[in-house]
Amino acid sequence: MKLVVHKEDDALYLRLDETPIVESEEVSDGIILDYNAEGKVVGIEVLYVSQRSPNSWQQILLQTTPG
Repeated sequence: MKLVVHKEDDALYLRLDETPIVESEEVSDGIILDYNAEGKVVGIEVLYVSQRSPNSWQQILLQTTPG
């Protein structure tokens, strides 16, 4: 899994695995899902990040839970 921050593009991209992307769909304004050949979501892009959270580029926190 990989999280890519595109500060200049005001976007975040979460890549869940490395299978090839065969289709992308904007499911909400500025939210794009990438699908593999089996129809599974393999990537999530969030555009206009600074408009969604004014302090978004100040701090990015990654939190994992035991399990």
